[in-house]
Amino acid sequence: MPDQKIGTREEWQAARDELAKLEAEHTELGQKVTEQRRRLPWVPVEKEYEFDTEDGKRTLAELFDGRSQLLAYNIMFGPDYEVGACPGCSNLGDELDATRVHLNHRDVTLICFSRAPIDRLAAYKERMGWQFPYVSTYGMDFPFDFGIAMTPEQAQEIPEVKGMIDDPPEWLEEWGRQVGAKLEDGLREGPSFIAFARDNGSVFHTYTVMAPDRFVAPYHSFLLERTPKPGSDEPRAWRKDEYPD
Repeated sequence: MPDQKIGTREEWQAARDELAKLEAEHTELGQKVTEQRRRLPWVPVEKEYEFDTEDGKRTLAELFDGRSQLLAYNIMFGPDYEVGACPGCSNLGDELDATRVHLNHRDVTLICFSRAPIDRLAAYKERMGWQFPYVSTYGMDFPFDFGIAMTPEQAQEIPEVKGMIDDPPEWLEEWGRQVGAKLEDGLREGPSFIAFARDNGSVFHTYTVMAPDRFVAPYHSFLLERTPKPGSDEPRAWRKDEYPD
């Protein structure tokens, strides 16, 4: 017998009705958050950036691929990672491809960034079976200008990051082995979504959200919230081709 209340259909319906009220409040709050998010001011991107792609150099405007909106996920895959990208980021990457056709038909181009060189990104993309454009910010100011990566000095100035580097939990030490990087290097990458708009030939930065925000989590975590048993508290993730079973 599970460690859970067992009840009648009538008791379940009454409890479900109460939960529905809370879910409705949650939905209403979510709509307000979305509205406020879209009221954020747009900031012109005046600096010229050129990214390494599998098809050569591309400007930020060219990454829009003819659409007016660009949404990019910054995968934790720094130039010091010798094994591969963050497994948790890789889980989310697995789930992005199926959304691209729907976003494209709604005037949104979806891509991913990482700071590792483009040849390593291309090899990892092939291993993972990804189809989305995977763009390198190697050697660029872009990730630092937009706060999706930190310099070594910046990492030491953030108490939470410095604490994880100086006294890491066991799971984080294992994460370092999974990506093949020292924590002082590996934790300088910021898993995040960043959005841009293009209008009348100009590009604007509109939004950034970073972990630990739940939006920067694999989509399957949202599905697991609807299952009857809670998930594991273990924060470690596995790449899809590395599950021990």
